[in-house]
Amino acid sequence: MAFWSVCQTQTQREDVAAMFLGQRGYETYLPRIKERRHERPLFAGYIFVRIHLSWWPILSTVGVIRLLRNGDEPCRLNDDIVTKIQAQTDPKSGLVRLPKKRGLERGDRVRMVRGSFLGHIGLYDGQSGKDRQRVLLDLLGRQVPIDCVLADFSPLPLAP
Repeated sequence: MAFWSVCQTQTQREDVAAMFLGQRGYETYLPRIKERRHERPLFAGYIFVRIHLSWWPILSTVGVIRLLRNGDEPCRLNDDIVTKIQAQTDPKSGLVRLPKKRGLERGDRVRMVRGSFLGHIGLYDGQSGKDRQRVLLDLLGRQVPIDCVLADFSPLPLAP
């Protein structure tokens, strides 16, 4: 019975390993995502491989470091794992569409939970530097920008 397993590949050689595994008759799946302007593997350094009977030839395939194993046998993935990733793949581009996580956006209301401004409510104004965030607080009748870390405030629920 065929099953999906996972191969660890040489750094940035997922395509090479997939090509050589394909030449040996193995079905592979290398999910890719778009990050900024470049495509990259969803799981860098790993590809899925479908194993039917013999799996030993995988170990000597160009680009493959090892087959993930459970003891002496290859790890078996539930088919649903690969099927769910494949279902999120755009048929035109071949890229996996990841769900968008809702992060803070400019203008979102936040409450200060630490520091000198504990309890104040302000507006999130974006990232001001590496690991620094800017929040606009109403102080003395005007909006004053303060720089803080993400842990210093928490988002308030959106108004209905």
